Amino acid sequence: MLPRVADSLSFLYLDMVRVVQDDTGVCAQIKTDENRTDLVYIPTAALSCLLLGPGVSITTPALTTLARHGTSVVCVGAGGIRAYAGILPDSLTTHWLEQQVATWADPAKRLEIAVRMYQMRFEDADIPESVNLDKLRGMEGQRMKAFYKILAQQHGIGRFRRNYRPDQWGTQDPVNLALSAANTCLYGIVHAALLALGLSPALGYVHAGTQHAFVYDIADLYKADTTLPLAFALHNSDNPEQEARRRFREDLRLLRLLPRIIRDVQSLLSPSHTHTAATDDDTDDETSERHDVRMVHLWDPKTGVLPAGVNYANGDH
Repeated sequence: MLPRVADSLSFLYLDMVRVVQDDTGVCAQIKTDENRTDLVYIPTAALSCLLLGPGVSITTPALTTLARHGTSVVCVGAGGIRAYAGILPDSLTTHWLEQQVATWADPAKRLEIAVRMYQMRFEDADIPESVNLDKLRGMEGQRMKAFYKILAQQHGIGRFRRNYRPDQWGTQDPVNLALSAANTCLYGIVHAALLALGLSPALGYVHAGTQHAFVYDIADLYKADTTLPLAFALHNSDNPEQEARRRFREDLRLLRLLPRIIRDVQSLLSPSHTHTAATDDDTDDETSERHDVRMVHLWDPKTGVLPAGVNYANGDH
């Protein structure tokens, strides 16, 4: 059985440590001021993803144990932001990747998920079922304009216009600089979560044409709650980029964003697979989130999958 990805111990972030394998298990060696080395043992069998931040070194035996226990290892920036690279174990189930590919390759299902993504941004707003994707794009544009106006009024700013021009980076106002920096951090967190589930960051439903299309899809669900209020709060900052990264990292302790991303992605790819705080401890919900590990199975156009390790030769052969 695979550990529940949305559990509190499913993601562990480390920085400034050396990760090694000893006779007991995988542990993090921490140098103290008293010239002493403390050991913190890592529950590898209960982890879905280990995030390695700056200053971390890890040995090959430790990586081998993590892979054997089905734990993904992702190299990230400080505080779990900016995903740089990921090592996915062979035992990681392809269940969610297969769900993603199946829905992405079917135009009708892809459209359905794209529409649901837009609807999630409106939260409890009553959106008619007849609204198509074009109208949703327009409604989203109006929603963001209104949100910009509200935030600008709250902070005593004149008219705000979103401007992302890398060739004019030095001429942008503090809000735009802070927003770009905070969004980059958000993309890293989403990227790490998708890798932990074994999903492809490139197969997006709203965005397309980039290796991070799905990252942008999911990140857009949270900007109004996370990066936008932060960016407007830094409108008088002398160093908005640095402050945005630092404050966003500090706020993550309160946001608990990674479990939320996991739940939302799973519910998008499989509508019957939903999680709420009221049902997280229910047996049915736990069963739906776990999947038996199938070492290998065979694809069949009629039945979907067939058991592997079976000789399918007819009696005449």
